[in-house]
Amino acid sequence: MTVRRLLALPLLGVLLTGCGIRATEVPTDFGPAPSRVPCSLAGPDASAQSARGVPVQVFLLCGASLVAVDRAVRVPEGTPDAQRRVIVAQGLLDQLATSPSAAERSAGYTTYVPGGLRVSGPGPKDPEDTLRLGTAPSRLTSYALAQLVCTLSDSAATEDDGSVILAGPAPDPLRRYACTDEVRDHPGTTQPPSSGVPDA
Repeated sequence: MTVRRLLALPLLGVLLTGCGIRATEVPTDFGPAPSRVPCSLAGPDASAQSARGVPVQVFLLCGASLVAVDRAVRVPEGTPDAQRRVIVAQGLLDQLATSPSAAERSAGYTTYVPGGLRVSGPGPKDPEDTLRLGTAPSRLTSYALAQLVCTLSDSAATEDDGSVILAGPAPDPLRRYACTDEVRDHPGTTQPPSSGVPDA
């Protein structure tokens, strides 16, 4: 009996192998690749940008973080520096408040900066690089404030030190805001760090 069992084992193995599931080719063609990667845009035409004005960048929300997008702002030639700063700042605010293009929307971009937001230069006792908004920064959403701070602090509207002095209409107190990696990565939960600014 033991010998018969031993002889039957190879035959049983052959039968089991024949009843196994045969390997089949799994289709891997899922159609064409997506036409646009989220938060990825084709590079702008430099000549077209310069034709529209001074090249600038604004920060829009894409996914859960802020991403820089190329824009242009018109500044008349010969504009004094102080006035130029305000013109650039207003142009940036207008660009932030404008709805993203169809291509930007399809890539996942959006903005929380409200329309009609105005900006002016410093008051009599303010430092010369102060920007006063028509709405107090404290009244803006965390997303809108992060967009404003990161856009303005990295522009010709400020002193190019990575920060921007903002306030609402006088006598709203001045505060110096900074754009950090944490703010860019988590604008909904991380407020731009700020500190008080003494009068000039």
